[in-house]
Amino acid sequence: MTSIVAFAHALADETRWRILQLVFNEPMCVCELADILDMPQSSVSSHVQVIKKSGLLDSERCEKWIYYRVAPSHRHLLMTMSEFFEVSPASNAVLKADAARAAERMAARGGSCCPLPKGLAKLKPLASRRQIKTARKTTA
Repeated sequence: MTSIVAFAHALADETRWRILQLVFNEPMCVCELADILDMPQSSVSSHVQVIKKSGLLDSERCEKWIYYRVAPSHRHLLMTMSEFFEVSPASNAVLKADAARAAERMAARGGSCCPLPKGLAKLKPLASRRQIKTARKTTA
């Protein structure tokens, strides 16, 4: 029962959902998330710890930085929830702005102080259920 409560708690905050969207495919450290969200690192770190406790995140330490990414085992569930509640960068202005700032921040990653993670690879985006249904109809 504890895991379902931790899971629900992790999703029960708009900032935590924004963080999950940002680290869905690509690992990021807290300082990158703080820059994108325009929040203090301490606040972002607190939110990340709540998400991490729920088991939704994988992490990797690189020197003094820790990178976080959505655990592959939870990606389909989170995508299904995003589709069901119609909350994605395509349909939500805040998430769309976050994605734009993330693209800018990732483009500048090479010149930043953060070393790149070695073990947590960038994941390929998942196809949505709508995309899969459309693909099936066109091939049938």
